[in-house]
Amino acid sequence: MGEIVITGYGIKAPGVHNKTNLLDVLRNGKCTQSIIHNNTLPKTSIVAGVIEDYFIEINGKNYKRYPRFTRMAVAAALDAATMSNLHYYKPHRIGVIIGTAAGAILEIEQYSSQFFDLKTTPLHGVAFADSHTVSNSVSELIGSCGPSFTISTGCTASLDAVSIGKLLLESGDIDACIVGGTEAPLGQWTMNGFNKIRSLSTESVIEKAGVPFSSEHSGFVLSEGAGLLVLERKQNAIERGQKIYGVIERVVSRNEGQSLLKSDITGKHMLEVFQDSLQDTKPTYINSQALGLKANDQIERFILTETFGSEVPISSIKGMLGHSFGAMGAIQIISSLLSMEYGFIPPTIKTNGVGFEDVPIVLETRYQDVESVCITTHGSSGNNACLLLTNSLEAK
Repeated sequence: MGEIVITGYGIKAPGVHNKTNLLDVLRNGKCTQSIIHNNTLPKTSIVAGVIEDYFIEINGKNYKRYPRFTRMAVAAALDAATMSNLHYYKPHRIGVIIGTAAGAILEIEQYSSQFFDLKTTPLHGVAFADSHTVSNSVSELIGSCGPSFTISTGCTASLDAVSIGKLLLESGDIDACIVGGTEAPLGQWTMNGFNKIRSLSTESVIEKAGVPFSSEHSGFVLSEGAGLLVLERKQNAIERGQKIYGVIERVVSRNEGQSLLKSDITGKHMLEVFQDSLQDTKPTYINSQALGLKANDQIERFILTETFGSEVPISSIKGMLGHSFGAMGAIQIISSLLSMEYGFIPPTIKTNGVGFEDVPIVLETRYQDVESVCITTHGSSGNNACLLLTNSLEAK
């Protein structure tokens, strides 16, 4: 069936509503995080990635009753579908696959007490527990009646969505597929939960929170975000004159079979996934999972140095945007598309690389041709996924 390519994308992230916003953030190494207040015990202020938009009115429809993570996905999907001229394809030949870890946790938390009384139970409340609301809503928006799936595999969810979409396109079952992830996790449940296991940064100073590749800091910055992509077969895109932004060469996703909240801290499982996704390719750089968690960042160091030594540079955008769980992989893909289109490697901000001196971290924006990027993601309970993204003549 030929190569699978990206012909459109949409992104909603802290300080980012479109391609132009994201390009500015990435080129200039801007941190878009802010301070929010935790109103339950312990009552502290923390750094988080907040999107300053409610996404209530989208394409002439009121989405007030929809969960926030769904509204964000719908808004991003509209941008992606418009960019790719998705209406070209018949509705039953368009798929939708979206990943999420937290789903509607924000609304479940907000309305939980009302569910103990039938009179106060929200009429739309049952949809909060059904994460598939997100993919159905995107299907409705674009008029798709093809395959529609929602997956929940934690921080690898959007790369897993890409993998499934790629398989469906290669099989010929569909002609186009919207894939990606969305998260709106900024509630007490999530903040206190990750504080309990000492993963979330408790810093109240933005520059010191969620610092990738640093032995002097610990903990990640929790963020909202949605990133959606349109995939289709390269030959189809060429035939209809659609611009190609990148090629999905390979996606490898595997689980370690670990117990609750555990993962392989040696990095050996992730190393296999990383090397199998690359095969014989030496990428221009690595768009890394590194987010400020010591174990995760050490694994990123391990897989890179074991494979390439110091020959391939590595960068993380988490210091700018924070970490948005299952949406982050798709956001990393979109940032890599911009990197290839405009010829630069984005910087890893906040860190000076203390404790990671042997790692070729990109600390300042580096302008150069970018032919290929490897995106890495991994999460608790041992999910590991890597994706190799390449440029093409049509993408230039």
